[in-house]
Amino acid sequence: MTAAAQRRTVTRPNSFIYTLFGDFVHRDPTSKDELWVGGLIRLMGEFGLSEQAARQAVSRMSRQGWLTSRRHGNRSFYALTDRGRRRVEAISPRIYGPVVEWDGRWRMLTYSVPESKREGRDGLRKDLAVLGWAPLSASTWLSPHDGLDTARSAAEANGVLESVDVFVGEYFGPHTDRELLERCWDLPAIAEQYREFIAYYEPRMQNERATHALREDEAFVERMWLVHDYRKFTYVDPGLPSTLLPAHWPGTVAAALFREYYALISKKAEHHFRAARE
Repeated sequence: MTAAAQRRTVTRPNSFIYTLFGDFVHRDPTSKDELWVGGLIRLMGEFGLSEQAARQAVSRMSRQGWLTSRRHGNRSFYALTDRGRRRVEAISPRIYGPVVEWDGRWRMLTYSVPESKREGRDGLRKDLAVLGWAPLSASTWLSPHDGLDTARSAAEANGVLESVDVFVGEYFGPHTDRELLERCWDLPAIAEQYREFIAYYEPRMQNERATHALREDEAFVERMWLVHDYRKFTYVDPGLPSTLLPAHWPGTVAAALFREYYALISKKAEHHFRAARE
């Protein structure tokens, strides 16, 4: 385990392994979209996860429909399911860019789910939050960007598609689009999270730029944490329209920092990933 890994603890192995698949496995053309379980265990060991913890996590993710497995000889390989790939592809533009300008229209999803399907309703709410939607009211959710297909897929995966209606339209008051945005998203809280991200990663990037001191294994650990931390913003900020945000929005600085640091350490990180996964 590297010194970088020792400073932080993985509290949600499922989510962390999802970051591994979404950032390294899915984006690496040499991986063929799958990872040998032995390589996965070795890579997760960089963060202090035991073999048992890694196996339990991928087993849970398989039961939940995020991962699928196949055997080749005496080896088991894991890959994202279609559902898992759709989720990665839905949030990837929010993480890696490019930034899409707002078209001035809101996407709206409403639902009327019977109590007999409460579990499906709760699952849909969680999925919508992950996809960057926000509640306007108890059963009405909004997004400023085109995410209707992934929202419908989430409804279908939770077994409540027949109880959902989706719309695209403009807001005509009585308030402004900015006020609507502030009603659904807690802008001061989001801004503070961005500032914390910048305060943590800015000096780390500057140090690596000046010294290039990170070893390949440390660069892998650093990129995993960088993406994992930045990916959390997709839960609270779906890429809110710049025209509706306050001046000097820290999310703009955080996005630039993320992409610059990501590019700076990626060569070393990817070399380690490819060597350790075999």
